[in-house]
Amino acid sequence: MRLYENEAKEIFRLNGIPIPEQYGVIHSIEELNVLKINYPVMLKAMVLVGGRGKAGGVKKVNNLREAKARAEDLFGLRIKGYPINSILLEKAVQEVGACYIGVTMDPADFNNVMIVSASGGVEIETVAKERPEAIHKAEIPGNDAELPKGTLEELAGKLTKDLGVSSSIAQKLADVISKVYSVYQSTDAKICEINPLILTPDGLVAADAKLVLDDNALYRQGELLEKLGIVGKRHDVAELTSNEQRAQQAGFPYVDLLSEDAVKDQEKLYVGLVPGGAGYGIFSIDEVANIGERFFGGRVVPVNFMDSGGGPSQNKVAEMFHLLMDYDKVDMIITSRFGGVSSCDVFIRGLIQALRERYADGKRIVPIYGRMVGTDLPNARTYLEKAKSAPSDPALEKMMIIVGNRRMMADVIKDGIEQAFKARGWN
Repeated sequence: MRLYENEAKEIFRLNGIPIPEQYGVIHSIEELNVLKINYPVMLKAMVLVGGRGKAGGVKKVNNLREAKARAEDLFGLRIKGYPINSILLEKAVQEVGACYIGVTMDPADFNNVMIVSASGGVEIETVAKERPEAIHKAEIPGNDAELPKGTLEELAGKLTKDLGVSSSIAQKLADVISKVYSVYQSTDAKICEINPLILTPDGLVAADAKLVLDDNALYRQGELLEKLGIVGKRHDVAELTSNEQRAQQAGFPYVDLLSEDAVKDQEKLYVGLVPGGAGYGIFSIDEVANIGERFFGGRVVPVNFMDSGGGPSQNKVAEMFHLLMDYDKVDMIITSRFGGVSSCDVFIRGLIQALRERYADGKRIVPIYGRMVGTDLPNARTYLEKAKSAPSDPALEKMMIIVGNRRMMADVIKDGIEQAFKARGWN
C-alpha cells in the first residue's frame, strides 16, 4: 500500500527526519483563503504515481494570486490518466545540493539494500541504467529488524563516504540514512526513499518522500494507519492500469503484462488469456511465449494474467471475455477451463453470453481458441452443441472450443496461433 507524500513525510517527521514546513492539503481553491501561508511555497499534486514533476504536477508560487492560478491548473490536470483531487502545500526551500537515499529488498536473495546516489531529484532507475557507477549500495543479509549494535551506523557512514560529501554534513547525512532504514523496518515497508534529500543553507531536508507498505503486514500497522487517518487497506487504483481497475471492480484478479503506453508491433500477434485458475494462468503465459519462440519466430506476445477464481458467476465469466475483447491490443484469445471447483457449464454459458452481447451491440469479436474439461462437462457440452447447431449464429463464428481431453492444451494453443497467422497471411 503506497502512501501519499504528506503521509510519508509525517512518518519521517515522527522519526526525526527533517522535512519542509507543511501548510496542509487542499481539495479546492477556496481553501487557500483560510490557510496561513508564508510564501514562497510548493504546490504538489497528490497522486500515487511517479513522474509528477515531468508532468507539471509540482509548482512553485510566490503569492496567493499565483497559488490560486496554479492550483486551478493542477486540479484540471491528469497525470498518467489520473485526476488531481488534492494538493499538498509546503514551504519552498533553497537548494544547494541534492542526493538520493532509499532502502528496499533485493528480490533475488531477499536481502535488504541501502542505496544512495549523488544524483538526487531524477528517476533513480534511469541513473542506475545509464550511469551505474553513480549508485552506491550496502547490502544487509537477512531481514532482521534489529541489527548488531553499530552495524547500521557503520554502513551509513560508508555510504556517506561513497557520496564524497563534506565533513560538515557527513554525520547529519549518515544520521538520515540510518533513520530511513529504521522507518523502512518499523513500518514493514517494501520501499522507503527520499528523492531528493536536499542540502539547504540551514541543513538537510527531505523534499520528497516515498513509502510503500507491505500489504501482508498491515495487520501490524494499525496504530500507524490510525495516526495517518487511513481506515482499512487503501486500494492504490492510481497504480493500476485501466484494465486492472475494471477487473478489480468486477471482482477477479487481472494483471496487464504490457504498459498502457506500449506501442503495438504490427508484425506480432497479441494473445489475451482467460484461464481457469491462477496456476493455469501462469502456465498459459509461459506456454504461449514458448510456443511463439519455438514455432513462430518470437512473434507472439501474451498480454495478461487472469484468474477467474473458484466458482465464478456466468456474468463474471462474460466480463472476463468482454474486457479482453475491448482491449485493442488483443488479436485473439486463448482460454482453458479445467473445471474443478468451477463449472464448465457456467463457463461456456458466460463465454457465449459475451459473444452474443457483443454481436448485438456491434462490438469487436476476436477469435477464441480453447478447451474445457472437468466439472459439469456433460451439461456444458449439451449447451455448446445446442448453441452451435442453432441456425447460423454469427456471434459464435470465431469461437473454437474443444470439449474433453482429446487434445493437449499446448496443441490447442499452437493450433490457435497457427490459424491466426494464416488468417493474416503470415508464414
